[in-house]
Amino acid sequence: MSFYRNTVWFVKGLQEYTKSGYEAAAKHFVPADLDVNLNGRSFMVTGANSGIGKAAAQEIAKRGGTVHMVCRNKGRAEAAKDEIVESSKNENVHVHIVDMSSVRQVWEFAQSFSQNNTLHVLINNAGCMVNQRELTEEGLEKNFATNTLGTYILTTALIPALKKVEDPRVITVSSGGMLTQKLDVDDLQFEKGTFDGTMAYAQNKRQQVILTERWAAQHKEIHFSSMHPGWADTPAVQTSMPSFHARMKSKLRTEAMGADTAVWLAVSAAAAKQPSGLFFQDRKGVATHLPLASSRSTPQEEEKLLAALEEFAQKKASTSKNNL
Repeated sequence: MSFYRNTVWFVKGLQEYTKSGYEAAAKHFVPADLDVNLNGRSFMVTGANSGIGKAAAQEIAKRGGTVHMVCRNKGRAEAAKDEIVESSKNENVHVHIVDMSSVRQVWEFAQSFSQNNTLHVLINNAGCMVNQRELTEEGLEKNFATNTLGTYILTTALIPALKKVEDPRVITVSSGGMLTQKLDVDDLQFEKGTFDGTMAYAQNKRQQVILTERWAAQHKEIHFSSMHPGWADTPAVQTSMPSFHARMKSKLRTEAMGADTAVWLAVSAAAAKQPSGLFFQDRKGVATHLPLASSRSTPQEEEKLLAALEEFAQKKASTSKNNL
């Protein structure tokens, strides 16, 4: 990881990604953008039982949208659902138990959901930062399986359903941390060198931004975007980055601040007028590379990423079909 990129990124983060950065940006927001009635529109939010996902689900439910919460833990998901229903007075909140690191589960869920439900907006929010190299039951490195491959499989499997509705959108919650990374297609599962969970996470987040750009080019009928929530005080940050959390606690954004741009991208008419495929921060499209950072990938490298993900997906999906 480049020392230059890290240093420039951290200075940028202190100015822009903190609570004060959000408050400065919010002075230019148009409050009316979120004055919408979402009755009749259906939203899927992955990782919706806590943090940014839960805050986004709550804002959507408050505005009358049907919310499909995709979560791994049933107890936590049901508790979050009860809270959302109670605060929004909206009963159209549904829980689906899926482990996003399991290719089989994600693929089977997407197939069955598409057959039985309408979907207008997908918010890819679920993610993890595992600090020791750990493999899933399917033998995949856990950060990659959850953050990149799970997102890829769910999105591509739901694209046909999204193309059937009016104003379909896909929002992927990435991270500004991806600015420290250049795409590395030769070590997708972090098998070389010393494993670094923070670097693995940032690499996955770079991959998500590239996927968003590629999907936008391939599927013109759907509005795709990725976004950076800023540095928010969420349970995931507390557990995955305890020293960062302790040091920055007073400067961190609230969960609602972190979710704001994802909600804006999911529900506002203004967001749909933006070009598809952009990376957003505080309701504005922003650069996906730091100045002079040498982090750009070639079209060939990006093609190699897509081919590798498709190969993983097909392999596991065919195994799943054989077991049905």
